[in-house]
Amino acid sequence: MNKINYGLECDKILDGIKKTGHKPTLLLHACCAPCSSYVIEYLEKHFDLTLYFYNPNITDTVEFAYRLNELERFVCERPGEDIKIIAPEASSHEFYDAVRGFEDIPEGGERCFRCYRLRLEKTAEAAVRGGYDFFCTTLSISPYKNSDMLCRIGLELEQSHGVRYLPSDFKKHGGYLRSIELSSIYSLYRQNYCGCGFSKNEAEKRRG
Repeated sequence: MNKINYGLECDKILDGIKKTGHKPTLLLHACCAPCSSYVIEYLEKHFDLTLYFYNPNITDTVEFAYRLNELERFVCERPGEDIKIIAPEASSHEFYDAVRGFEDIPEGGERCFRCYRLRLEKTAEAAVRGGYDFFCTTLSISPYKNSDMLCRIGLELEQSHGVRYLPSDFKKHGGYLRSIELSSIYSLYRQNYCGCGFSKNEAEKRRG
């Protein structure tokens, strides 16, 4: 089976939207300010964006608040139209329930895939409730995230929830490097682990 180029699929959809002269609405799951920075820059000319900060995997409450504050600061300081941020209450129990039995799986495996699904499904549900045209996530900008799996899950949820998923691989077109550049420009906090305690422990072990 040939691997789908989801970056190219995204570009095709954006080209089609551009030709209509109309901006559809998109609920964009945002994991943090650095990852959101380039994705917002890339999508805002095509969509009426709303950010959805649903991340129960960030189980440290101080870390959670800091990442949300950084996202709010970036959105306020950046040029362009105002972008709304929705930050629903999220319990760490939702994350632990989703990954139960896979706690010892290394980062990048099934534990992460279950976390992807949890966050994307909650975003899809919110998109349906809010009447959005599309939903998507910033997660694919990271070289440590499996963009193919993210898109497969997103497209499955499109079918089950009846709201379009924007297939994407935002690290393409130099997206990841641009996010680093924007992080420097706005002095954004760049965390060295995804968010959960498991990934934090693995990051600490790598540092020795």
